[in-house]
Amino acid sequence: MTNMFRKFAAPMIAASIALAAPAFAENMNPMVGGAEMFSNKPIAANASAAPNLTTLVAAVKAAGLVDTLAGPGPFTVFAPTNAAFDKLPAGTVANLVKPENKEMLTHILTCHVAKGVITAENIVKTIEMGKGKATIETLGGCNLTAMMKDGKVMLKDPKGDIATVEVADVKQSNGMVHVIDTVMLPKM
Repeated sequence: MTNMFRKFAAPMIAASIALAAPAFAENMNPMVGGAEMFSNKPIAANASAAPNLTTLVAAVKAAGLVDTLAGPGPFTVFAPTNAAFDKLPAGTVANLVKPENKEMLTHILTCHVAKGVITAENIVKTIEMGKGKATIETLGGCNLTAMMKDGKVMLKDPKGDIATVEVADVKQSNGMVHVIDTVMLPKM
């Protein structure tokens, strides 16, 4: 990319600039769905404790990704709530969790996962550097566009749907979770 185009391109948030996972103090995490989240537990364990993430947890199990999200990572997960899944057309989730749709479900779920630890502060700074936009590369090959609106971080998926980060910086032993209100979908 030439220098002329480089200054107009939104910066990328990727593992290369993601902040390293600092040692987090216990009980410094926000609660998710009224459940306490522990920075010494992995993403899979904390998500399983949150009553507003049960659809996500069921989808992760159906896709066979529990071991991955319990593994060392580090990962940043943009975790859609049950209400986010409820916004999808009727029957979508039931159809996605069928064994024959495992590949599609895995693709959708990995569009919510980035490599490394990406904090809200990192996202906001990168948005500012990008003059209002930043791109987050996901493991599923979806580029999410991060932006700010009314003081909140918003994410736009490849289809153009927009999610708001409802709970940021939920620290995990293997990464970070940001709870969002919309399912991010790849272009299909």
